Amino acid sequence: MCGIVGYIGRNEAWSVILEGLKRLEYRGYDSAGLAVLNNGTIDVRKAVGKLKVLESSVKDNPPAGCIGVGHTRWATHGRPSDENAHPHTDCSGRITVVHNGIIENYLQLKSRLEARGHKFTSETDTEVAAHLIEEYYDGDLASAVRRAAKELEGSFALVVMAQDEPGCLVGARRHSPLVVGLGEEESFLASDVAAFLKHTRRVVFVDDDLVVSVGKNNVRLFDLQGNEFVASATTVDWDAAMAERGGYDHFMLKEIHEQPRALRDTMRGRLSSELDRIDLPGLNLSDDEIRNINRIVMIACGTAYHASIAGKYAIEELCRIPVEVDVASELRYRDPVIDDRTLAIVISQSGETIDTIVGLREAKRKGAKAVAITNVVGSLAARESDGVLYTYAGPEIAVASTKAYTTQLMLLYLIALYIAQVRGTIDESRAATLRAALWELPSQAEIILNDYSEVVKAAERYYCFNGFLYMARGINLASALEGALKMKEIAYIHAEGYAAGEMKHGPIAMIDPTFVTIAIAVQSKTYDKILNNIKEVKARSGEVIAVANTHDETIVNYADRVFRVPQTEELLSPVLVAIPLQLMAYHVACNRSPNIDQPRNLAKTVTVE
Repeated sequence: MCGIVGYIGRNEAWSVILEGLKRLEYRGYDSAGLAVLNNGTIDVRKAVGKLKVLESSVKDNPPAGCIGVGHTRWATHGRPSDENAHPHTDCSGRITVVHNGIIENYLQLKSRLEARGHKFTSETDTEVAAHLIEEYYDGDLASAVRRAAKELEGSFALVVMAQDEPGCLVGARRHSPLVVGLGEEESFLASDVAAFLKHTRRVVFVDDDLVVSVGKNNVRLFDLQGNEFVASATTVDWDAAMAERGGYDHFMLKEIHEQPRALRDTMRGRLSSELDRIDLPGLNLSDDEIRNINRIVMIACGTAYHASIAGKYAIEELCRIPVEVDVASELRYRDPVIDDRTLAIVISQSGETIDTIVGLREAKRKGAKAVAITNVVGSLAARESDGVLYTYAGPEIAVASTKAYTTQLMLLYLIALYIAQVRGTIDESRAATLRAALWELPSQAEIILNDYSEVVKAAERYYCFNGFLYMARGINLASALEGALKMKEIAYIHAEGYAAGEMKHGPIAMIDPTFVTIAIAVQSKTYDKILNNIKEVKARSGEVIAVANTHDETIVNYADRVFRVPQTEELLSPVLVAIPLQLMAYHVACNRSPNIDQPRNLAKTVTVE
């Protein structure tokens, strides 16, 4: 969850590091620090709280030097404090470490190191890494990091700087993201490419159990046995402007408005402009392998889990294959029924969510083929899966996912249609209708975003209400759950998503004049049923907002307010329904004034279990 930035080059390191850490604030943090090496001395600065606290302190007396490391910490071992903030050093102060992840055997290592005379000054697991590297250091930092990494258990991304080696930074990773940026006479190490996009788009993604040594003009990769191999550089198609707010008040609002573009990019090259076929080469499954599938397991967390629920509806309806949706953190502990005829679809915006990665590995261990849906090229999920489909949503900076959800839905629809075509479970007329409807979704999303004044008015009225209940039937249960999650994440209001048929089995007890029900009432085979559910709420003096189609005149007789969305195929409607629900959560949050892009207690990428 933490943010790491390392720099070596021609510029003052402290300035580059702080700039990079600001771009990683979305990951969540409670303290920050940096260390700069100059003329044989490492200058360490730390502060609890937001980056502006550290920045203010550093600007008053900036540390000189062109090599350094920085870190934003989200506490796992030890409370937020100056002592527990990173960077951490060894006993002599000659080796400095920043770390993301959890070192599970740190207590055993700490006991051993203390017995050998090492003195610890923090409560963190990270400090163990600094002292362990000190144990092995004999003038070759890369070798010392490699030997230490072999002893560490758990997850880690490390960036290490040594007083005696001012010409390099050394990194290592296992289960936590680490990427190298290659500039002109300068290099970067970071948790995310967003940290250095202003400077370079040439990157090297570091795989698990690799050690990387970077200088101003070189990068070297080693495995834990010391074998060296060539580092392969990739050019990412993002630029620095994509990681800025672009005039919007918050990243979240910008990303909501980017959804039409993101949906088009995700379709591009997969759904032909003639609408006559779908091509998914990234799926990496032969027709025979697709025909051999007798079960699909979807593995995801949070927003991606909600997308999986919609994917289940679509795949079962179109492909006639049973689909199970698993919360990733639960899958590995229940001995799931998976074999070589199972297809595992793992969904993660970052491709680094540790619970999802562990679920992926468990599915593969049991013989399943695995396909990843992710937004990050070269991420761990992408590298470890048999096939990968990228969402092409671009950087998603706000902690609350928006365009990740809708682009994940888009890919799941494409997968469902593709598999249905291969297996012959859909006739061409129905397939053509769905392909045409998919093609229209970005334009329909633009219609919603061109005028959502009713959402803004509703937020002004309801922001102080006690809670929200989102109800839906069928495939839109996915967007009901997602809408409730957005409200909880950024507005800090209790909200729940429910299948509308379950209302009378408990949730209806919550209804009163201070409780808002948002009913998803787009045209569907259960439209009349949802109208009955709305009547049940109104009979108990509850306020009702309906999400309904543009030309639905009936709904105004049932709901207090209506959010309009264009009509599409019921199967595809969760994409359009999600947008006013995202906007509602955003504008409610604006009225309540919390930190919208970085809500409390949350981080963008969860890389610890």
